[in-house]
Amino acid sequence: MTSRHPAPAAAGPNPPAPHQPAPHPLDPLTADEITAARRVLGEAGKAGAATRFPLVVLDEPDRRTAAAHRAGDPVTRRVRVALLDTGTGVSAEAVVDVTAGALLSYRELDAAAEGQAPVTVEEYGIVDEVVKADPGWRKAMAERGITAPDALALAICAPLSAGALVVDGRPGRRLMRSLTWLRCTPEDSAWAHPVGGLVADVDVVERRVVRITDTGPVPVPAECGRYDAEFNGPARTDLRPLEITQPEGPSFTLDGNLLSWQNWSFRIDFNAREGLVLHRIAYRDGDRERSVLHRASLAEMAVAYGEAEESRNWVAFLDAGEYALGRSTNALRLGCDCLGEIRYLDAVLADDLGAPRTLPNAVCLHEEDAGLLWKHTDSFNGDAAESRRARRLVISFIATVGNYDYGFYWYFHQDGSIGFEAKSTGIVQTAAVEPGAGSPYGTEVAPGLLAPYHQHLFCVRLDAAVDGPANTVEEIDVVPAPAGPGNPAGNAFTARTTTIAAAGDGGRLADPALGRRWQITNPGSLNRMGRPVAYTLVPQPGPVLLARPGSDVARRVAYGTKHLWVTRHRTDRRYPAGDYPNQHPGGAGLPAWAVGDESLENTELTLWHTFGPTHLPRPEEWPVMPVDHSGFTLRPTGFFDRNPALDLPRESGGGRCHAD
Repeated sequence: MTSRHPAPAAAGPNPPAPHQPAPHPLDPLTADEITAARRVLGEAGKAGAATRFPLVVLDEPDRRTAAAHRAGDPVTRRVRVALLDTGTGVSAEAVVDVTAGALLSYRELDAAAEGQAPVTVEEYGIVDEVVKADPGWRKAMAERGITAPDALALAICAPLSAGALVVDGRPGRRLMRSLTWLRCTPEDSAWAHPVGGLVADVDVVERRVVRITDTGPVPVPAECGRYDAEFNGPARTDLRPLEITQPEGPSFTLDGNLLSWQNWSFRIDFNAREGLVLHRIAYRDGDRERSVLHRASLAEMAVAYGEAEESRNWVAFLDAGEYALGRSTNALRLGCDCLGEIRYLDAVLADDLGAPRTLPNAVCLHEEDAGLLWKHTDSFNGDAAESRRARRLVISFIATVGNYDYGFYWYFHQDGSIGFEAKSTGIVQTAAVEPGAGSPYGTEVAPGLLAPYHQHLFCVRLDAAVDGPANTVEEIDVVPAPAGPGNPAGNAFTARTTTIAAAGDGGRLADPALGRRWQITNPGSLNRMGRPVAYTLVPQPGPVLLARPGSDVARRVAYGTKHLWVTRHRTDRRYPAGDYPNQHPGGAGLPAWAVGDESLENTELTLWHTFGPTHLPRPEEWPVMPVDHSGFTLRPTGFFDRNPALDLPRESGGGRCHAD
């Protein structure tokens, strides 16, 4: 990834050559590597004019290889590619050694059983074009009084993943579904004007509509949903400037893709499917570099809607696996998306034709004040007070998938804790209802405009490495002690520990009533109290997937039925809903791995944590939605022998805090 400052200083007449760190096995793909993969596949006869490249990502080395690498060691780089033949609809996967220029493997997918390659950008345009030309769609629009050529041209026929759809008894076809929204002008918000009761199913290979579902006309909401400043009255005038400056620059250093800050270090990666990935997360404790996580990423996210009506009871998307979340990333803007002393990182991704393209400002790095870190006023010592302010390091990216925008933020703290936050904003998806009629499955946010209830189910993958690779996960509940002689006053409570010992027990539910959290321990590394060192995953739980067991949604988003899954680490266990969730019938990924009696004790583990809001939209979230926050925290628990932030300096100002 290329680092850039938003406002670089002017270079002198002979600027020094930039430092070029030695290549690392976990570095992001380069433009040359993407080009090489495309060339090798073409020379092997596996890619031609009809071939598209929905996904091109690094085939990551196993964790032992990554851990053993030292600067200057030779590096072998492999690229994993999902291919789509647009003439036949056949999906395939390949692995290319771009160091040796060799094709290592190639196989076609059984689309009916394994799913298909992700949706391509090209298919967005195909769906819109095919639906608008379809006589059945035009007839349905005419029945709703929409016939003017300008109105039809301004319609948005959204390219929506088809889930487990099978049409005409032909599984394995490459299908997409399409709902329609209207616009008054090209700048209008289409989400204000949904066309109710109408779905077009498109075969994107044959380029034709194969089925129309029409449950009957509903009035199209007429009120516009513009959120632009010029449509929303005079701006407030009572906000004074807020400046964030760091005259000496930020406290972190970046050596290629290796970032160091306040005892933390990790490698930054970015790929087309997950977006931001962090590798080899470690904390320097005295003269020891202590590992915490081998890998951390947002591995999947589902948006599952709760309407019962036939034209919308199928709406559920896997935004990472079906749409390639990383390819939907925004180019960030200083002062709008990020504020302060910023460093940006560019990302290099492959387009539909397998050519590299650079996404500028894909990742934002900055420090921010995080309030009070610790304080005590000693009433036995003349009210002497000591306090330290907290600072945190923020690594973030923002992606737009259809109507929603998501900001994803990793937080690193000076006390050794790690946080992750998902900020959901953008525009709620909409449906049409009779004005004033409402619905038990959504909120009427404007006359005749329904915002359906839905769930955002984010799943973060955490490859554990707490003081090494051999870890065990324990479930911790806080429970009252039994009444009796050992608890005569009835006030005692304690922590109950359950070891998650076998794969079949790896799926777990949070329980706020018990203060449930999960502790990642290393039985082979003891602290000074003789206890295994640990990090604790502290959830912020909401409901798990609410779709009924046995439904298409429940089969395809099975990871969302638990707040936590613990599995043995395997290099081919990459994503919680499987490698190819697009049109997959369900059952891949976590439900296939979390079975049997495979041991989960004192071994290499992956934790898959699911969280996110169950969204009952409010009128105040229209026409654009204020950020909704969700996330979790990882806290050191006996990992350090005492507070690791005791060595922070007192605040500036004569060595003391300001008195007034």
